[in-house]
Formats: sequence, structure tokens, C-alpha cells
Amino acid sequence: MKTIFVVDDSDTNLSMAEVALENQYRVMTMPSAAKMFSFLEKIKPDMIILDIEMPDISGFAALEQLKSNDDWNDIPVMFLTGYTDAKVEAKGFEMGAVDFLSKPFSAPVLLNRIKNHLDVDEIIRERTAQLNRMQNSIVSVLADMVENRDKGTGGHIERTSIYIKILLEAMKEHGVYGDEIGEWNAEKMISSARMHDLGKIIISDIIVNKPGKLTPEEYEIMKTHAVEGERIIDEIISRTGEGEFLRNAKLFAGTHHERWDGNGYPRGLAGEEIPLQGRIMAIVDVYDALVSERPYKKAFPHEEAVNIIMENSGAFYDPKITEIFYKVKDLFKEVRSRL
Repeated sequence: MKTIFVVDDSDTNLSMAEVALENQYRVMTMPSAAKMFSFLEKIKPDMIILDIEMPDISGFAALEQLKSNDDWNDIPVMFLTGYTDAKVEAKGFEMGAVDFLSKPFSAPVLLNRIKNHLDVDEIIRERTAQLNRMQNSIVSVLADMVENRDKGTGGHIERTSIYIKILLEAMKEHGVYGDEIGEWNAEKMISSARMHDLGKIIISDIIVNKPGKLTPEEYEIMKTHAVEGERIIDEIISRTGEGEFLRNAKLFAGTHHERWDGNGYPRGLAGEEIPLQGRIMAIVDVYDALVSERPYKKAFPHEEAVNIIMENSGAFYDPKITEIFYKVKDLFKEVRSRL
């Protein structure tokens, strides 16, 4: 059952609202905004019905406080008001209120308004979930297409996705680039990383699957997969509109071969000029390449792969991230043994 807070300094209005809603919702009535905020520390309601004119903290001041808090700013707020002034309503809508209901109110109107807003909210959540499922399906298909062409990297995308999850959780725990990571949606970030090698789809099979070391000319062609991945994702963005997922996918694709010392490709970025996405992927990508067998090399033991990465900390790789990698290296080994 959904929870609704009703906040009003009138006992009559609180009683009327409780009687109108109690059969369909869990109703919590409060005589002041201060009381509401004390309850919000423990319970997050599905909607707040808020009187405008109250002593101490007005409805507008309470709404402003709600919208400034990351934990509460998505709660829909409906104002109860005796005002009929259009300017008052305009101010409320500008501040983020979803609706106004005039006092005295009727129970059927109150129920109908609440139902409309909560149903719309559920529809939006379901549509968002559907879009996320579709997005993940498309990513999986594209990633599989790339991996199926590259006969030597079976399971690479699945493993690197798990490595990134391990690394992100450890970086967050130890406060490494915490401010930036804290703004990320980890699930979307990991999913977008699956597209890091998308550009390989345009590289010739002869080069991708060559059973030996590439010639300098072939290596130059292989290196173009970074910019080609960016180009393909840019094309998707131009057709569908830019979003967080695609922006991150483009960064993973275009920067995971840059080096901390500036000697990487495609642009020779150095240090923190390299987006954090690329600096993270650089480590998980090379770890998986080192411990995996390729047509042109045997797999390195886990310990040797770790040593190679650590020896190149500050040259190839961000030293802060390699330090975290070292802390979770055994988890990487466990993943590699299973997949």
C-alpha cells in the first residue's frame, strides 16, 4: 500500500483527508512541515499533500527544502490551498509542485487527483525500465557481434564488465575519484563499457583474426578501432539523441588505449586529460588480454600479469587506480578462473 503524507495545520482538513484516503492508501497526517521533515528521516512517502499557509514553515518553504534534498526531491507534492490566485499556482508549479487542490476539497476529487499522479509515475517508471531493458539488449547484441568476429577474445566483454564492477566498488570504498564516481549510475556505466571494442566491427577479419603478430601497417589499422567506435556511437547519438549511456560508451570506446604518460592512442592524451572511463578500462582491458591466450601469445599467469600492470603504474596507467587494482587483484583472479 502506498504512503501519503498529509500536512496541514487544520485538524478538520487532516481528518477529512484521512477519511477520504484511508481505504486505498497508508495515510500519515501531520500538523506542521517541521513534523513532516522529522518523519521523512525515517519514511519516504509516495506523495505529499501540503498546505501552503502554515505557521513556522510555509508550504512554499517546505517545498523548496524538499527539492533541495537529493533523497526527497522526487516525491510528488500536491498543494492544498484556499487561494485562487493564478500567480500563487504559477509559483508552485515553477517550484516543482505537481498539482493544486482548492479547499474545501471533496473526497472523490482528492482521490482522483492522487490516482492520476501516482499512476503516471508508475507508467514512467515502467517505460524507463522497458527502455533500459531494450538498451541492454541492443548493447548485448552489438557486443556479441564484435566478440563473435574476434575468435581470440571469447568472454572478454563479460569478464571486463565484472572487473569494472569490482574496481568501481573498491574505488568508491577507498574514496578514489569518489566525487566523480558518486555521480555515476554504476549499472549503466558497466553496461556502456561493453561497447568499448565496438569499432573492431569495421576492421578486416584478416587483421582481427591473424594467427600471429601484426605488421606495423596492420597494427596502425587495428588502432583505428578506437576512433571508429566513437564514430559509430556518434552516429547512434545523431539518430536517437545524446544520453548518459551513449556518452559513456563513446568515452570507453575512444579512450581505453590512451596512456597516463601521453604515449597512447588515438589522441595522445595524458594524465587526467584522459577521461576516468578510459583510465579504468585501460587496466581491466589489458589484464584480461594478458591472462588470456591469443593466437600470437600464450596466457600469462595471474601473478605475472599483475606485476606487469604494477610496473607500468604511472606510465601506462593511472597510479591511483592501479593501487586499487592491486587491492582487489585476487577477485580478478577468481573471476578469470570461473569464466
